Amino acid sequence: MKELLKSDERIDQLYADGIQIIQSKEVFSFSLDAVLLANFASLPKRGQIVDLCAGNGAVGLFISQKTEANIVGIELQDRLADMGRRSVQLNQLEEQMTLHTLDLKQTTTVVKKDSVDLIVCNPPYFKELPTNVKNPNPYLAIARHEIATNLDEVVKEAAGLLKSNGKLALVHRPERLVDILETMKRYSIIPKRVRFVYPKTGKEANVLLVEGIHKGRPDGLKVLPPLFVYDEQDDYYPEVRGMLYGS
Repeated sequence: MKELLKSDERIDQLYADGIQIIQSKEVFSFSLDAVLLANFASLPKRGQIVDLCAGNGAVGLFISQKTEANIVGIELQDRLADMGRRSVQLNQLEEQMTLHTLDLKQTTTVVKKDSVDLIVCNPPYFKELPTNVKNPNPYLAIARHEIATNLDEVVKEAAGLLKSNGKLALVHRPERLVDILETMKRYSIIPKRVRFVYPKTGKEANVLLVEGIHKGRPDGLKVLPPLFVYDEQDDYYPEVRGMLYGS
């Protein structure tokens, strides 16, 4: 295993799915958001899944144990994509999952248009505004701020890749909800499921999960029950604990 690691890297494990993943505090580490998205998305049993803005491949790795579908990750930053490719090798998933170092607008060079059953995406959350303070780490700045891509580009690319009735699942921030719903509808992806995630009871939601259907019927949006992460003792609630450690 050590030969797969660079000097600043470590191997972490998502115990619930038995997945090992290469991480680096200097470059990128997955957050709970990736785990939430992997457990929220409506996975096809087979077919084609694409993970846009894949980072170190966390979402694709986590869903690999829940589906037989082929998984393609698209990540702009080569260092992150390289970490993901080595994690694929570490978990012996080469037959199911691949990661490509590409701008998401180049996804059709490796994935056919109108061919995808599900797209998952943990995109940059924060708009590129002069007043926004960016992380001084360039890897994290690009991952978190709309520097190299933005919500409109993500949804537009997803719409071109998805089959009719294919699905797009996003994890994002609640304050972007109106933007997300309007952008999805602009590209004929009809929002169908929304779930808000709260750090604790009594706190405002800090994570948003949204799923839409490409060319779906224009109604039927469901707001799912809220998901609370920590109880009053700062322990995970059972649902989140199950996502991280299994039942």
